[in-house]
Amino acid sequence: MKKKLKVLMIDDHPMIIEGYKNTLLGENQNEYQIKIDIASNCDEAYDLILSSAKGNAYDMLFIDIKLPPSSDGTITSGEDLAKHAKELLPKAKIIILTMHREDHRIHNILKNINPSGFLIKSDLTSSELLQAFNNIVNGTPYYSATVNNHFRKMMNNNFSLDEKNLKILYHLSRGVKTKNLPNFVSLSLSAIEKRKNQIKEMFSIPKADDQKLLEEARKRGFV
Repeated sequence: MKKKLKVLMIDDHPMIIEGYKNTLLGENQNEYQIKIDIASNCDEAYDLILSSAKGNAYDMLFIDIKLPPSSDGTITSGEDLAKHAKELLPKAKIIILTMHREDHRIHNILKNINPSGFLIKSDLTSSELLQAFNNIVNGTPYYSATVNNHFRKMMNNNFSLDEKNLKILYHLSRGVKTKNLPNFVSLSLSAIEKRKNQIKEMFSIPKADDQKLLEEARKRGFV
């Protein structure tokens, strides 16, 4: 007997959704009976999640991070949706799919959501999507290459940096001057300077300028 699975796919690009559907339905039709619902924004997705929590719950949710926000502004991204889904559907498997590959974004998603699957879209192929699906259905988490690389970076250091420190390094590496960092990181300039000095101390380069700080951060795999 085929195993029944109820799946919700959330992405605002119809062609991407169509690709996911064709991959899963084309290869798994002999083993699984898969029912797929689709949402293209936070309002549609939240309504479907809420409805399924009252009965016939979803087994698996594929959630893109960048989505049109809810009409009331309370749900602004797929990350917010995933948090709601974990509360309302505690047994459902959450799979995050995103174009974001920055370390601070990956770190934040892993910390706040701890998904069963985490796939960077630029890593994704049909075969990898199928492998992720089968692993997760059978209870094994799956992370694509970029996410695994993030884990390796963290393991190769005897300390880790929090999301704000990673974000500071990321924006510095993109050419943002320290004086302009408060426009990108929700901290005051004095707090940012303090964090930069703390990072330099951890890197054992207390008197380094920004260029040397970034060189060391790259060596250690933080940017």
